[in-house]
Amino acid sequence: MKRQRPIDVEDYVPLIGEEAAERIREKAKPLQGAQVVHINSTYYGGGVSVLLSSLTLLMASLGIRTEWRIVHGPPDFFSVTKKMHNALQGGKIRMTDLKVDIYEQFVYENAIRNVLDHDFVIIHDPQPLPMVECYRHTGPWVWRCHVDLSRPDPGLWAYLRQYVEQYDAAIMSIPEYAQHLEIPQLFFMPAIDPFSITNRELSEAEVEERLRRYEIPTDLPIITQVSRFDRWKDPEGVIRAYRLAREEVDCRLVLLGNVATDDPEGPEVYESLLHYAREDDRIVLLTQEDTALVNALQRKADVVLQKSIREGFGLTVAEAMWKGKAVIGGNTGGIRYQIEDGENGFLVSSVEQAAVRIVALLRDPELRDEMGRRARETVRERFLMTRLLEQYLDLFGSFEVQYNIRRSPELEGLIVRPERRRAPQPAAGSD
Repeated sequence: MKRQRPIDVEDYVPLIGEEAAERIREKAKPLQGAQVVHINSTYYGGGVSVLLSSLTLLMASLGIRTEWRIVHGPPDFFSVTKKMHNALQGGKIRMTDLKVDIYEQFVYENAIRNVLDHDFVIIHDPQPLPMVECYRHTGPWVWRCHVDLSRPDPGLWAYLRQYVEQYDAAIMSIPEYAQHLEIPQLFFMPAIDPFSITNRELSEAEVEERLRRYEIPTDLPIITQVSRFDRWKDPEGVIRAYRLAREEVDCRLVLLGNVATDDPEGPEVYESLLHYAREDDRIVLLTQEDTALVNALQRKADVVLQKSIREGFGLTVAEAMWKGKAVIGGNTGGIRYQIEDGENGFLVSSVEQAAVRIVALLRDPELRDEMGRRARETVRERFLMTRLLEQYLDLFGSFEVQYNIRRSPELEGLIVRPERRRAPQPAAGSD
């Protein structure tokens, strides 16, 4: 089997400089041999899996024994956790005793299947959150929340907070998501891997070949949004903005998304959009697991959108910016930390604003190019994976006072049967 060397810090030197690379190596030395595990709910589909696929390998390249595991569950479990995800981002949920039973039972079953005697345990998002009380801890446990927590459902948050405060620290994407907690809160913005298949350089021939494979016409300027089929990403709003823009400038819309294994609503959202493509042959709707296609489409597009209504960060924004694109993003969440309105892209709060910006970019190639140049430089300075890696190294190093980073043999693999948590009062009329 042909094996390619994984990317390591040395590969980033042309982008971040030798001084920054050496600083990272020095911070990693005391942690060499330590065992770290990241746990989330899917290996593909969505920004968290994209982050972990690169971050875990980069950590391992520094001598840190890094694992990546996922929680498993039936459709009922992921239906509940998707409703929780929506409610954390401002929706409503009726968190009944049945939902609590499903959630806690399958998390506990996952705990039985996983020995977590690591020096550091990083739990991502609400799906595996209660695992924290299923083990005798042998080192720090950290909860990393990737969703927009600016307006969580109060009842749901009161329930989940009981688990969150059993962690040694919580990481949010931006300060606006901070909550009243008895544990330290840190803020790590996500980052991209410029060497991944999604982001590495492609020749014009490679771009054209990939688009031909999926029969994406290139005879007109292309507007695109690449994201999961999720109502928070507002794909219908993107279609409406395209329709308004097309009244002034001829163009084509390509919506490319996937359906994550932990998101049962994805197929429904995708199917709800199909009639638009049937009515307008200049709307291309694709659901594909092809990272090379994502790369090619973002590079070929004249305008890239991420018109989210809620967005924890929006990794696809940074990916498109890295490719020299001026992105039109929803004026929400972490997107505001990537796009400086009018400088390296545009922030919009309505369909009409999005349409105006689409027309402006399509009519002015020089504006597109200049904004795209600034966008790429923004990512190089602030959103490369080495920055995120260094933040984790700093966090791990900060626990040295509290924990002796060596396992206690008598605690290894010991599972604790947690008490059932009381559900919050159901909100009338909510799901």
